[in-house]
Amino acid sequence: MSHHSATMMEQRTSTNRKMLLGIYGDLLQRYGPQHWWPADTPFEVMVGAILTQATSWAGAAKAIARLKTAGALSPSAIRAMNTDTLAGLIHASVYHNSKARRLKELAAYLGRRFGDDLDAMSHQATDTLREELLSVYGVGEETADAILLYAAGKPAFVIDAYTMRLFSRLGLAPERHSYSGYREMFTEALPEDQPLFAEYHALIVRHAVEVCRRHPECRRCCLLRICPTGEEVVAR
Repeated sequence: MSHHSATMMEQRTSTNRKMLLGIYGDLLQRYGPQHWWPADTPFEVMVGAILTQATSWAGAAKAIARLKTAGALSPSAIRAMNTDTLAGLIHASVYHNSKARRLKELAAYLGRRFGDDLDAMSHQATDTLREELLSVYGVGEETADAILLYAAGKPAFVIDAYTMRLFSRLGLAPERHSYSGYREMFTEALPEDQPLFAEYHALIVRHAVEVCRRHPECRRCCLLRICPTGEEVVAR
């Protein structure tokens, strides 16, 4: 890489850092700390990351509550449970049959790899652990990063549909409009800080659910002054 190219890259990263931290500050001022992910244990976070796939958090929360009532919110309990019984307990989460298998596979991995010691899991190198999680049936990039960030305490930025929608509307979509493209945009520009990543992701979700919806309510948006999409909507 030439000196000129390196300088241009540094300038772009610096600009992105300023923009991303500014957006974070605006969201934090508007909504305050989100105290997310709501869970009592790291394993509950992991279960929630599976159950919230392709559904609302409300459905996942109902399924988790039923697992708690049944005393089934541990890797060993999930492994011991019949798959059909497990699917029945998580019926409130869509694709419950597939998700039951995913939970069984995740619980099998935790037992085989760590003896259900999630503290030992959290001491693994982030990249190594991410690669292992991605090899587990039903664990894609978003689910793996949610587990890394909220269950293992690793600085892994979670990219979801809300993030892509918001930053695309802000005119800040990366050149590669993909999970890895967005993930690199955040991780290269921001300091490697797990609390920052966790809070930022939670704030994006809050803002997307309340304001930056599929049909956005731009006049209520705390980011309107920097959003070209919002300016167009308000001007109509």
